[in-house]
This record gives sequence, C-alpha cells and structure tokens, in this order.
Amino acid sequence: MNLPMAEAASDIETQVDRRHSPRAPVTVRITYGTVDAMFSEFTRNINEGGLFIATDQPLGLEERVTLQFQLPGGAEPVKASGRVVRLQEEAGPEPKGMAIEFDELDRSARTRINELVAQLRTRG
Repeated sequence: MNLPMAEAASDIETQVDRRHSPRAPVTVRITYGTVDAMFSEFTRNINEGGLFIATDQPLGLEERVTLQFQLPGGAEPVKASGRVVRLQEEAGPEPKGMAIEFDELDRSARTRINELVAQLRTRG
C-alpha cells in the first residue's frame, strides 16, 4: 500500500540527483520569454546548471525560453537560454513556479554564477 509514497520519494530524489552542483538561494528579477510572450518574475535559487523561477503561471514542461537577469554585484546582465524541466504547481516548501535548465550560458556567466553560489554557501 505504501508503493505510491515510495515512488513519489524516488521521484524527488531523482530531481535532486539531476543537479550537478548545489543551488544557492538568490532572489533577483528575471525577464524571460518564449516565442509568443515576455514575462518578468523573481528567481528563488540558482546554480551553473539552471535556476528556479517563482510564478503562479509556469510554462509547460520542455518549453524553451530566453532569459536575462542581473546577478548581485554584477555589471553586465546574464543572458541565457534554457528549457522548463520541472513544475512546482502547488506552494509548499518551495513556492509555485518552474525549474529552468540552461541550454546556453557563456563561460563568463557560468563562472560568475559559480562564484556567487560559493559565496552564499559559505555564509549559510
């Protein structure tokens, strides 16, 4: 009878295991767009592989997006592209929103994100 719970726990572990590096809590305004529309929301966390956007209206899984955001202390905005890899449809420990995995992120931006994540993790 506990099989559905075991499957759910396994799904959660799989989602966490997919991350190649730890995420750090970072709240910055992000502008993102699809072929049809532009949006502006806030991030909740980030790492070199992707980020989480808090939104009441997440896009569909696998939807491709272009992203632009300013890292704290950064002079230049980060521009990237990615795809929606996970939806958080109900608020819980994490707010409603979507996880974006970067498809394209230049080396400089990746380095800046890694440095920010390292700084925040040593403070926490």
